[in-house]
Amino acid sequence: MENASKALIIAGAILLAILLISLGIMIYNQAQDTVSDSGMDQAAVTSFNNQFLKYEGNIKGTLVKAMIQEVLAVNAEKDSNDGYTVKVGINGATATATDISTSSISNNKTYSVKLSYNGAGGRVDKITVQDTNEEDDGT
Repeated sequence: MENASKALIIAGAILLAILLISLGIMIYNQAQDTVSDSGMDQAAVTSFNNQFLKYEGNIKGTLVKAMIQEVLAVNAEKDSNDGYTVKVGINGATATATDISTSSISNNKTYSVKLSYNGAGGRVDKITVQDTNEEDDGT
């Protein structure tokens, strides 16, 4: 009878240990999901950034205007971007959301476009447009 009692105590201890280990694993997995969830998965971030990558570098004013129109479209549908908008800085002045104007962009000039990324998700958060003072004479 004494052996049966000890066997039941050992079995109970083993079941309790398995329960505690399972609970620990479950808590660890939930914590990992919380830490790695940035609102957008990496594929969505890449897709978001790709719409602006084609404009990076030295481009003509007409492409800068097209880029600004694309930024305005992205900012207009910020609900589908988790409230995320892109700012545009033109020759030192930064505009947000719908304040972006193409009036200071000349079609014949060349502009330097640089993308800036936010630290957490790696999404484009600011586009800097700088006049390179080069004007195309149309040839």
